[in-house]
Amino acid sequence: MKNTLKHTLLAFALLTAVSSCDVERLPETNISDLNFWKTESDIKTANNYLYTFLPGFNNEDIWSDDAFGLSANSISDGSRLAPATAGDYNSPYNLIRAANNVLEKAPRAEVSATVLNRYLAEARFFRAWAYFSLVQKYGSVPLILKTLDENSPELVAPAAAREAIVDQIYADLDFAIVNLPTITTLGTADYGRISKTAAYAFRARVALFEGTYAKFHSKGDAVKHLTLALASSKAVIDSKEHALFGNYFDLFQMAGEGRQNKENIIVKQYGVSNTERVVTHNFYRGSLETGNLNPTKSLADSYLMKDGLPISKSPLWVMPDSSHKVFRNRDARMSATFMKRGDAMMTTKPIFDIANLVFNKTGYMFRKFANIDDWNSQASTIDRPLLRYAEVLLTFAEASYELNNAITDAELDMSVNLLRERGQIAKLTNAFAKANGLDMREEIRRERRVELAQEGFRYWDIIRWKTAETELVKPVLGNFYFKSEFAAATVNLTPDNIILVQAASFRKFDPAKDYLWPLPINEIALNPKLDQNPGW
Repeated sequence: MKNTLKHTLLAFALLTAVSSCDVERLPETNISDLNFWKTESDIKTANNYLYTFLPGFNNEDIWSDDAFGLSANSISDGSRLAPATAGDYNSPYNLIRAANNVLEKAPRAEVSATVLNRYLAEARFFRAWAYFSLVQKYGSVPLILKTLDENSPELVAPAAAREAIVDQIYADLDFAIVNLPTITTLGTADYGRISKTAAYAFRARVALFEGTYAKFHSKGDAVKHLTLALASSKAVIDSKEHALFGNYFDLFQMAGEGRQNKENIIVKQYGVSNTERVVTHNFYRGSLETGNLNPTKSLADSYLMKDGLPISKSPLWVMPDSSHKVFRNRDARMSATFMKRGDAMMTTKPIFDIANLVFNKTGYMFRKFANIDDWNSQASTIDRPLLRYAEVLLTFAEASYELNNAITDAELDMSVNLLRERGQIAKLTNAFAKANGLDMREEIRRERRVELAQEGFRYWDIIRWKTAETELVKPVLGNFYFKSEFAAATVNLTPDNIILVQAASFRKFDPAKDYLWPLPINEIALNPKLDQNPGW
């Protein structure tokens, strides 16, 4: 069931939409501060603005080796240049300013300390969310913890050290953990608001990123961060507030909406229903069907056979002579993530037969979030999961392994094997890995890749593992070329009859600069003390 937060966001949008130039303004620019910040309702309304910054559906997976669009991507193939401006830089700072504004003005309200701290905790969570997105991309950036005016000296201050920013993120999340309600307390009425386990789970995400980045880039205190990642993910597990949803495909459909799905921890909410639309998206028709986001062979080959072995080792793998045989005896999550012959597709083409190589350049098509009703309406209200319990389990397994260079079978059973059970594949144990010559680290990473496929994680994973320099320089390959099934199209093939989408000669990754993004040139011009990242 959709909930009151979505209705409140609609009301808030109408309140603030005075004119087109007011898009970035906070509520107090349209309602005098003398009349605002009086009640809990005022603070809650101001905080609702923060939720509008949660990221919606996008095509960011084409930055990685998991997906390819209609043409080459400059981030993926290493051809980008430093931009003049960038929403990836400006938008987080807009969120930071909005959060700082709440933190400064909410204490004016006549509410109890418990109520006040609950909403301050939300604001500090979102400030942490914004700063993490900046650290991931840019490393060191200015650390701003108050609202600024045109004369503020912070406008021309140098960037803070990465460690200082991450420590501030942790401090904000620590406050959030103490003061936010549980997701059970939030209930149906406040479903979608940030909960205590959301703060724990996000702290686990940040700590895993920083811990593995420190370990594999030899920068920082890996043990500190990995210890926190392990403790934070274990706290979510021990809370018993969350559990895996039974059906992997339905997890990304309307059936996976709301409180009955205990797997979703943070979601970007859309609409109320197809007949009562507030915010909608067109991800299926606008990205999947039109070929703006297509799976690669690299991702497809990551899915195990049902015996728990990769296709390079399993006796169950047989070279396919038709498209549907690619999925035979595979991890069930592959069929839920990739379109295959017979899947519901669209009104004008009720079932999927084979990808259109004009649009689906790889010969594959993603299936997550595909919904024939949404194709008809072009306005889906399916929510985007931003942080799932499955990710928490994967964080627990990876943090444990990276801390100890080993993981016990008991730890595998409480994390990775729960996901493999849903995927209907054999359990992973230390004995199984040894007997089959498998590398445990790679198997844990493989599990993360397939479980979270098409959800925007892969690029950041290969960045923190320092494997982007290996993976992104490889050719982009697609499906086997089944000539009798594919419609006529100009296509390049490898000697093994595999679709060649982009040759390795057109791809590069410079480890000296590409692990950080270039700061926007205009920001450096505005602040002479802001140094460009190395190599840019």
